[in-house]
Amino acid sequence: MNLAAGWVYLKSSPLFGLLLTLGAYRLSLAINRRANGNPLLHSVFVGVALIVAVLVFSEVDYADYMRGAQFIYWLLGPATVAMAVPLYFNLPRLKRALLPLTLTLLAGSALGVISAAGLGQLFGLPRELILSLAPRSVTTPFAISLSEQIGGVPEFSTAFVLISGVFGAVIVKPLFDRLGYSHDWLLGFPTGLAAHGVGTARAFQLSERAGAFAGLAMGLNGVMTAVILPVLLHWMGV
Repeated sequence: MNLAAGWVYLKSSPLFGLLLTLGAYRLSLAINRRANGNPLLHSVFVGVALIVAVLVFSEVDYADYMRGAQFIYWLLGPATVAMAVPLYFNLPRLKRALLPLTLTLLAGSALGVISAAGLGQLFGLPRELILSLAPRSVTTPFAISLSEQIGGVPEFSTAFVLISGVFGAVIVKPLFDRLGYSHDWLLGFPTGLAAHGVGTARAFQLSERAGAFAGLAMGLNGVMTAVILPVLLHWMGV
């Protein structure tokens, strides 16, 4: 089998999506480390850009790519649950901050939905897009499920979730430096609320405790958003 025939075979195989995802992940990590962790070169953002570039260059459909990438996609759920491990080691600190964390969760969950749907209404987006945008502050598995249930488009919701996460990961450190905040839960919890898994990964880079609080916020925000999302959308007339 020559090189051209091997390339054609690989493109049509589920292995293509799997190898492309793993390769893009490793390369994006190397680029981010080479840039000393610069948030503008966050591994998620760079990894997605690499995958999109390869798919366009190789003329492979997204559906064909996902036949292999779905094995990694399936791991999103267990990876989300695994973020509870560092939180367990910070349980005493969590108990002491229970009330402010609860109030922050309620306010952050509601604000995430209202801001997304409100901006969609303000700019006159179609209802389907607004419904896809509304769950953008929760992690991808939650967002896809919620989007399907309320009439949105899961693919659009996934894109909005990614954009929100990358944006949050980029601005969190400069913003909190500007505000003068350095406490772990002040850094981590709002980051997990607004920027879900991508922001949580960034919080872990800054501090393990901040990452633990971000993981907690991400999980609780998914549950809270699932409860309040239909109510808030009805209230806003979406």
